Amino acid sequence: MTYHVQQKVLFKHCDPAGIVFYPRYFEMMNDCVEAFFDEVLGVPFETLHGHHAVPTAQIETRFQAPSRHGDRLDLALRLTAVGASSLGYQMTAACDGEPRFTTHATIVYVNDRGRPERWPDAMRAIFTDILEGDR
Repeated sequence: MTYHVQQKVLFKHCDPAGIVFYPRYFEMMNDCVEAFFDEVLGVPFETLHGHHAVPTAQIETRFQAPSRHGDRLDLALRLTAVGASSLGYQMTAACDGEPRFTTHATIVYVNDRGRPERWPDAMRAIFTDILEGDR
């Protein structure tokens, strides 16, 4: 299963040359993860972040081409691994089929003290179903 989010490149994403300033891509990535948690898991961040969080522990991104103000990006998130408290994913962005970036990242489920905690069984079951192709 690949989860998709559409993102129009807005003025706020761009530098004075009219291309996406690369840190804004990381905001878009986080927006995609947040939407995935809300729409696929049924766990919106505003609920999750009351007692837990899912910070990024590792991220590696390759930028393949610039995006410009007005472009419409397709962000595609695919899970790659689930650990006791970690979740690996790959995300790509493309505009009209042209790759813009590819990222590999790991997020970690942490408690309100910032310590890793085992994924709740219901969330782990969904991750496992997705990784096994049942969703």
